[in-house]
Amino acid sequence: MKLILEIALKFLFGKKSKGIINTISTISIVGVGVGSLALLMVLSVFNGLHGLIGGLYGSFDPDFKVIATQGKFYSIDTLDIQRIQNMDEVIQVAPVVEDNALLKYNQRRVTGIVMGVDSTFSQVSRLDSIIIDGKFIINDDFGYGGAIGFELADQLNVRPTFMTPLAIYVPQRNKKISLTRPDEAFNTHYVHPKGIFMVKQKEYDSQYLIIDIGLARKLFQYKPSEVSYLAVAIKADASVDRVQRRIETIVGQSFQVKNRQQQHASFYKMMKVEKLMAYLILCFILIIATFNLIGTMSMLIFDKKEGIKTLKSIGADKRMVTRVFLVEGWLISLIGVVSGVALGIILVLVQQHLGIVKFASGGNFVVDAYPVKLLLTDIIVTMVTVTSIGFLATLYPVKVIVRNYYDEAK
Repeated sequence: MKLILEIALKFLFGKKSKGIINTISTISIVGVGVGSLALLMVLSVFNGLHGLIGGLYGSFDPDFKVIATQGKFYSIDTLDIQRIQNMDEVIQVAPVVEDNALLKYNQRRVTGIVMGVDSTFSQVSRLDSIIIDGKFIINDDFGYGGAIGFELADQLNVRPTFMTPLAIYVPQRNKKISLTRPDEAFNTHYVHPKGIFMVKQKEYDSQYLIIDIGLARKLFQYKPSEVSYLAVAIKADASVDRVQRRIETIVGQSFQVKNRQQQHASFYKMMKVEKLMAYLILCFILIIATFNLIGTMSMLIFDKKEGIKTLKSIGADKRMVTRVFLVEGWLISLIGVVSGVALGIILVLVQQHLGIVKFASGGNFVVDAYPVKLLLTDIIVTMVTVTSIGFLATLYPVKVIVRNYYDEAK
């Protein structure tokens, strides 16, 4: 193999009979390099978007949600919560009550999601970090408070400094609405939102009102032990998969333990499909680009026609000569992919840390620069993909042309 590699290197970098062949070889290397660069950068952009949106969700969502497989709520008396809390990786377990309600402020009415939490919720969520107006206070000496999404606050025209309370209406269970007194069919209470939060995700900012869990249970007619789900926070260095399996063992088959990706399964599945489709499209473009290699290898083999005769005269068989030119074509692909990947790594790291490429000015974007993230797996996938396509592109012309020239050599 060492001899084959040495001969292939000599054929590739040795003097050519025609200068145009050097130009064609360079074009092929550049084409492979550009394809590799584009593939790595596109995959890195999808990684950046994945991480950006995941980070936004992470400011509100807990690491895990323990929900019932059936029904909207369950009693925590059926779970060994203390066993979960005593796990070394677990920071806090917090109860959450969540359901739909009608919100009314002055003459404005909007349906939303009322989320009841207690004082431990701040340990399972980073809600404090996304408060943009006021403070996150669920109750104080003046009564019930809470936090409201900024889009929902705009729809209701409510602010933390306003004195008029926000009314919450929840239909009573199993009670018919009377046409004469429809208000009697609703549980009603008033709160003064103390803070406005912004997750930068419409599903949260336009729907959620966070209040005291005791008040939420009263509105939804839940018992003191009933919750919609348990929110679990774990340490940053803990293994998500390992902790998830342990909690699943503790809670049993009647409950689901969802990590952050599973809590938004549709979004993450869509991102994976989009990344796969982008990868396949770029692979198709790479396949077209590698057709240059067919012409390049044809020219290189023609240029080394006398070299084939020399190799045959000193005892090289057809298989060895074919392998020499296969290695030569693989080297062209390898030089291109290494150059492209190296340049891609540099550009992605520059964008990742410096944010050189910005979004168009005047847009209302979550971040100023295009988000990217470099992963070792994407580097490996890019190199394997491009070199494999390049090798397959040279396989047919090398075998056919070398065989003909070898048979003609005397």
